This record gives sequence, structure tokens and C-alpha cells, in this order.
Amino acid sequence: MKLKDKIVIITGASSGIGRSSALLFAKEGASVIATARRKDRLDEIAETAKDFEGSITPIVGDMGKDEDLQNIIDKTMEKFGRIDILVNNAGVLDNFVPLADVTDDLWDWVIKINLTSPMKLTRIALKIMLEQKAGNIINVSSVGGLYGARAGASYTASKHGLVGLSKNIAYMYGPDGIRCNVVCPGGVDTEMTEDMNAHPFGTERIMAGCGNTMRTASSEELANTLLFLASDDSSIMNGTTTVTDAGWTAF
Repeated sequence: MKLKDKIVIITGASSGIGRSSALLFAKEGASVIATARRKDRLDEIAETAKDFEGSITPIVGDMGKDEDLQNIIDKTMEKFGRIDILVNNAGVLDNFVPLADVTDDLWDWVIKINLTSPMKLTRIALKIMLEQKAGNIINVSSVGGLYGARAGASYTASKHGLVGLSKNIAYMYGPDGIRCNVVCPGGVDTEMTEDMNAHPFGTERIMAGCGNTMRTASSEELANTLLFLASDDSSIMNGTTTVTDAGWTAF
């Protein structure tokens, strides 16, 4: 059991990478606090994990609401008394919208969910981890956080910001026993990407930068990467950017 007795918070856990990670972590012995907006989805994964070595506790929360972020931490501490691992996975897409067509509402929403919300949740969790003198933070960014030709303007800016934030956290709090690493997936087969209403011009420009050898990943493949970073197998890793894109960045 790679995560036996670990207390883990995973955001965006109702589908995709978050769901697969919550189930895998529970199989590996973790007590997982799975949070998202859809209660029925959270209840379903909690039921699925009922016979696992670990467990899944659902907490409904909207990452765009400060009171929900605080509630996630408060309920976790009430039930478990500590936080070992925080996985900031929740995020939204921007439909490849280029800057000339970006509205203030789109920009504000994408930055809020992809960058400001994980910052705020991590800020609360850090105070607890500093008292514990231990903690592990994993932020899910994107290859869009490394390059300019992978998404629209809002998403690209938000994910670049998350990479920078992760490195700063790692540097600032490494001496206190706290690690922070970031994962940058390429294309992933998830419900969110299937539902995307892509901007025609943005899509044309993005596809021009794609290599013909690229394949999309499954959410289970990404969950395995997150498990490695969550476990002691990656104990030497802090401030790293792990790219999981099937060779997209090699193009």
C-alpha cells in the first residue's frame, strides 16, 4: 500500500483525472476527501470504494467559492485531524479562444478556477502542513502551462501561473518538510474535453502545432503519475514539472 493511512484531498474528483486518482489512492490505502460540485458523482465513487483498503469521503464544494474552500479544510480536519496530501486537480477549459476574442468574464472565470482557487486552497492547507512540519502538494497544470501553442489565452496564462506558483511553494517551504510538484498533461480523454465547444480560429492554430505522433492519455494513466508524486517513491522530488504528454513536447 503506497498511501496507507495518508489523508488526501483531491479537487475536481467527480470525473476524469480526479475521479481516477481518488479511486486509485483509496485502493492504495489512503483516506481520500473527494470534492467537486456534483454530489451524485461523489456519492458514486464513495460507494465504489467501500471495499477498498482506504476510503473516499465526499464533500460537495465549488472551487469558485471561498467559503467552500474553507469548508473542505475544516471538515477534513474535523474528521481526520491532519492533511498529508493536497491534489489541486479541478480546472476549466477556455475553448481555445485567442486573446482578441477573450471576454472579461471568460478571463476572470478561467483564472479564478485554474489559478486563484488552488492558490487559496493551498494557502489554507499550508498553515496546517507547517504545523505538522510535513505535507505534499500536487498541482495539475498542463502542457499549456509550458508552451503558447496548446490552448487559448486564458487557459495558457492560468496554467503558466500554476507552474510558477508550484515552484515558488516548493522553494519557500521545502525546508519545512513540504513538497510541491506540478504535473503537465497533454491531451487527456475526459468528460471535460469531450464537451468543449472549441473556437474555430483557435483550434486551427492549436492543431498546427500538434505533432502527428501525439496520442491522448487516459485518466487512469494520469492517476498513476499522481500516485507516484503522492507516494514516498518520489520523496526526492520537489519543485519539479512532470510532463505526461506522450511525446507532444518533443515535437
